[in-house]
Amino acid sequence: MIYLASSSPRRAELMRQIGVEFDIIEVDIDETPRVDESIEKLVLRLCQEKVIQGRLQVPGRSVQNLVLAADTLIGLQGKILGKPASNLKCCEMLQLLSGKTHQVYSAVALMNQEGEVNARLSVNDITFRPLKSEEIKQYCDTAEPHDKAGAYAIQGMAAIFIKHLSGSYSSVMGMPLYETAELLQQAGYRFQVK
Repeated sequence: MIYLASSSPRRAELMRQIGVEFDIIEVDIDETPRVDESIEKLVLRLCQEKVIQGRLQVPGRSVQNLVLAADTLIGLQGKILGKPASNLKCCEMLQLLSGKTHQVYSAVALMNQEGEVNARLSVNDITFRPLKSEEIKQYCDTAEPHDKAGAYAIQGMAAIFIKHLSGSYSSVMGMPLYETAELLQQAGYRFQVK
């Protein structure tokens, strides 16, 4: 059995896309960065902590189960852009991203039957076209960006803002599928093409 330690509908959708059957367990961890912690180290630590917390919530805590988790952060010139707390913060973040290239850091971690945690990191570059103030405001007035790191969702209306993507689309959505499949295969999971 595979448990996905995430309540993200996007991650669940991506797991189904590659034919993985799973159950969801919700985890809640402190996502506060440590002093001088790089974005790469933070996103890897967060998904590893989610896996460990997730294993504690597996029914019966059976070691026969695999626990998988992912985390995604947006970085612009070394600064983390989290989820906007308000419409104003949403507009400010998108104004910062306007006309610039930023990074999307997605990490995935898996705890295998032996209790070992392995993780992978995917770093992707996204370039936004210059955005007009009015379109930023209109987008922020929708519900879409408010629970998203960096105040946008590539799979939604913000797709029209993206001039260039270098990397993995699934990773930018929040679940790097190549790295996820790699971890699952290493743990003995066999993918079946249907």
